[in-house]
This record gives sequence, structure tokens and C-alpha cells, in this order.
Amino acid sequence: MNGAHPYLLLYDGVCGLCNRSVGFVLRHDVRARFRFAPLQGPTAARLAAAHGFDPTELDTVYLVVDYGGPRERLLVRSRAIFAVWRVLGGAWRIPALLRFLPRSLTDLAYALVARTRYALFGKTDRCVLPQPEWRSRFLDETVATPMSSASLTSP
Repeated sequence: MNGAHPYLLLYDGVCGLCNRSVGFVLRHDVRARFRFAPLQGPTAARLAAAHGFDPTELDTVYLVVDYGGPRERLLVRSRAIFAVWRVLGGAWRIPALLRFLPRSLTDLAYALVARTRYALFGKTDRCVLPQPEWRSRFLDETVATPMSSASLTSP
């Protein structure tokens, strides 16, 4: 992948909170630097083999920085979220300052949200298919099913 799209966000494709978070990034990523792939798809499986993580651990978000490039690296949990906010820029850089807190503390907060996300935000049977204008930014569309993309556009 070229340098124009150096970020790949790997997320739980059936999680309501995760799908809303992806929608948030899509709406605020005015430079279209992010690409997306569900943890349930072949891209995550390939990257898991390369980086040594378990894509069946659906309670973890991963951000692949410099995806496909010579400096490809993986950020996990709270560090991935802070990096997304930083890359989005503008006012989103302010909450990204939380990255200066101890990782053990920020990952604990992340784990608490991850543990309750299905109960609070719901779960779908399959990965949500994005709106047509965003589909080119998603890898592994074959694991998605045509559904209402309401979860991608909800506030």
C-alpha cells in the first residue's frame, strides 16, 4: 500500500461500539488515511501471522501503522486509539494526550469498556457492510453482509 494510506484499523466487525467507532473515524478522517478490516477476515489473519497476535481475541483493537510499508508496526488497545485520535488531528489531538498516562492504567480503562461493549452497544450476526462511498476503504468485504449501515452512521 502506498504512503497515502498508511493506517489500517483492525476491529471486531460484529461489535456495535466498534462499528460506531469506525463510522466516527470515517466521518472525521478528511484525508482518507485510514483503511479498515474486521478481525474476522483474512487480512487480520495474515497480519496476525506476521505480527504474532491472535485475531480471535475480539476485545482488542489494532492499528497497523505504515501498513504494507517497510516500517509496518502494530499498536494495540489504548495506544491504538490514542494514535487514531492523533492522526485525525484538530480537536481530537486533545484526548490523544492521554497517551502520556501509564499504559497499565489506560489499558485497564480500555479493558473495562471492551468487557461490556456487547451489553451496552449490541452485537450483529455478521460484519456490517459500509455505505457505498466508503466501501473502497474497507478490506475483506467478502466477510460482510449487506445490512443497514445505521451502526456506522449512528452518533
